[in-house]
Amino acid sequence: MLELSNVEVVYDRVFLAIKGVSLRIGKGQMIALLGGNGAGKSTTLKAVSGLLAPERGLVTRGEIRFQGADMLALAPPARVASGLVHVLEGRRIFEHLTPEANLLAAYPLRGSRKRYQELRERVLTYFPRLGERARTKAGYLSGGEQQMLAIGRALMTEPELIMLDEPSLGLSPLLVQEIFAIIGEINREQGVGVLLVEQNAAAALEVVDHAYLLENGQVVMSGEAAVLRENPDVQEFYLGGAERVDYLNVKHYRRRKRWLA
Repeated sequence: MLELSNVEVVYDRVFLAIKGVSLRIGKGQMIALLGGNGAGKSTTLKAVSGLLAPERGLVTRGEIRFQGADMLALAPPARVASGLVHVLEGRRIFEHLTPEANLLAAYPLRGSRKRYQELRERVLTYFPRLGERARTKAGYLSGGEQQMLAIGRALMTEPELIMLDEPSLGLSPLLVQEIFAIIGEINREQGVGVLLVEQNAAAALEVVDHAYLLENGQVVMSGEAAVLRENPDVQEFYLGGAERVDYLNVKHYRRRKRWLA
């Protein structure tokens, strides 16, 4: 459904942020894009959704195709109309509007009132708390409720693929578990593909089918989620440690990532 081939992104015509990234997502798949700060995860999503220009970024090489169409030739609204939707890091909801108004703002102008009501009810089925807080301005919702609203607003566009940038950011472990469970439910019931960018690798690898690991703008590892969970390097650097080290008896300890050798 989505294919990136050897994509490079440059900021300010100087800084090379991602360097030849290639990845593929099939219809209905859940894929995670893992890595630390500055690895190029958010830049990859913005290259797909067309949101690089406000940050003076530019795709200088490679192809991005969604359901066979060249995305680089389309403006961001046309990409949304084709079935792509991007939930940005930090939620970015309309804080001065109610949850209901946020959902209405995302619904396409060409749609009917009946279809709007159907989609609204679907969103409230997945996120009943939004219905309970219907008259509250979105800026007064909790962080978890705002994240639910951001995902619900994305669902109002009836996407084929939803890209989520750090949905766990600033949330408690219990809320992260709840939101990831709902994302999995949406994927199974609606057949919506998910591209999930996360620093919380442990939580992401529990819900996705496949994962790509980025470092310094390059894909250094990819594979099935179950296989990556068992990889000692992934465990050591992203899952809290594969083995315990007695630092009292070791003066210098530094495990070198195998892909850097």
